[in-house]
Parts: sequence; structure tokens; C-alpha cells
Amino acid sequence: MDMVDIREIQAYAYFFFTIFLVVILYSYTYHLYKSEKDGIRNYEKYGELALNDELTDAPLEEHKKVEKEEDKKGEV
Repeated sequence: MDMVDIREIQAYAYFFFTIFLVVILYSYTYHLYKSEKDGIRNYEKYGELALNDELTDAPLEEHKKVEKEEDKKGEV
């Protein structure tokens, strides 16, 4: 292999890796937008997380697994 061949392979790999990362970035951005629009998550309330970080503050989200375990205990 010639040095020119190696540099050409590196250039193609860099180009395709950059395209791959852009696709990942835009798909993640779309996921965030869609989940907020559908009402699954409200990401604006996470912006105040740094301001409301005391132990006595209300949690942002309830933990669903704990709720299911409590329901199972009540059924037994």
C-alpha cells in the first residue's frame, strides 16, 4: 500500500464517520422534540433542576418501578 492510498482511506473514513455522527445527532434531536410534543416528557422542567436541588424539593418525576412494587405488596 502506498502512503497516498492510506490517506485516501483515512479521508473516506473521516467523511463517512462525520456523516454518521450528524445522522445520530439529528435523530436524537428529533427524538427529544417528538417526545416533548407527544407529552411523554417535559424537558423545560429539567432547566430548573439546578435551582431546585434541595432534599426537600419535590422530585421531577415519580419512579414507576417503585409504584409497581408497592402495588404488588398491596395485592399479596
